[in-house]
Amino acid sequence: MESLEQPSLTSPFNGGPVAGNATTRFENVSLLSVASTLPTRVTTSEEIEERLSGALRRLKLPGGLLQRVAGVLERRNWNVGESSDDATIAAGVRAMAEAGVAPADVGLLINTSVTRKHLEPSVAVRLHHGLGLPSSAINFDVANACLGFVSGMSLAASMIESGQIRHAIVVNGEDADDIQINTIRRLLRNDVDRDGFMSEFASLTLGSGAAAAVLGRTDEHPGAHRILGGVTRAATQFHELCVGSVDGMFTDAKALLKGGLDLVVSAWKEAATEWNWSSMDRYITHQVSSVHANAIVKAAKLDRTRVPITFPRYGNVGPASIPITLVEEQATLRKGDRVLLMGVGSGLNTAMMELAW
Repeated sequence: MESLEQPSLTSPFNGGPVAGNATTRFENVSLLSVASTLPTRVTTSEEIEERLSGALRRLKLPGGLLQRVAGVLERRNWNVGESSDDATIAAGVRAMAEAGVAPADVGLLINTSVTRKHLEPSVAVRLHHGLGLPSSAINFDVANACLGFVSGMSLAASMIESGQIRHAIVVNGEDADDIQINTIRRLLRNDVDRDGFMSEFASLTLGSGAAAAVLGRTDEHPGAHRILGGVTRAATQFHELCVGSVDGMFTDAKALLKGGLDLVVSAWKEAATEWNWSSMDRYITHQVSSVHANAIVKAAKLDRTRVPITFPRYGNVGPASIPITLVEEQATLRKGDRVLLMGVGSGLNTAMMELAW
């Protein structure tokens, strides 16, 4: 694994923060499998707006906002007897089976979920137990907003490449119920104005789901999908544009979109000197809304037919969006196809990772 730092033209000591990408390449790491588990309960945007009808009338806001503005027709929520942890374990069991990797051979589990019911212990410990992993398997949580799954894959790949482990499983499970219930309850209060309503609009687009991916050494799994590497870039001056918890998510949508696009374009242009990402066979992007999808396609000049979308059916499932979308696309991918995983996470950070299918 080769990690390349860009040369410093400026620094906090001589005039400002350093600008540039962090670039990583891998020589002997592959994605062996990816699986997802989706909730059985479907919640339509019409249902959510019906619950908010009083607020919409009071604020004189038109109906159909979620469908027209965000393009989200429905999302999934866990049904009675379902949970994000159990679903994540189910996805992990299936991913290991599809990879042909026994639990005893897994040396690392990384949980990348935003959702957590408590501060400690880590979510990873319950998943480690549920998956039947050995006591020698390292396990911990990694949080990086909606980029968590890609960050987890990159960290796991680095540990495989360095020889610390042979196999890793990266997992994610999200539960949007609490935040949506709390948001709807708050938006129905008489003291919420239009600006307050729109600052919480993004919370209404969230959905639930779970996913898992198994990684291993390419020389041990020559038929798997190579992880070639990628870039990350930070613009943390925007760390207050989207701040969320189970109580609610508050977003400056216009500033967040502009800051995110500027960050993606900056990373994309610099990466072009080392990577040829202008003609990928598939672009698996983090799923947010039609506004964000259209803006990314236009800004990076992507072929729209190669950018699958899942947000109309699943909403924004946070870090699980990328692996869930990849699961749906893998049946149409062919050996030799080039796949780019890409997204922007609150904070702001962006990440792009290339796979050779």
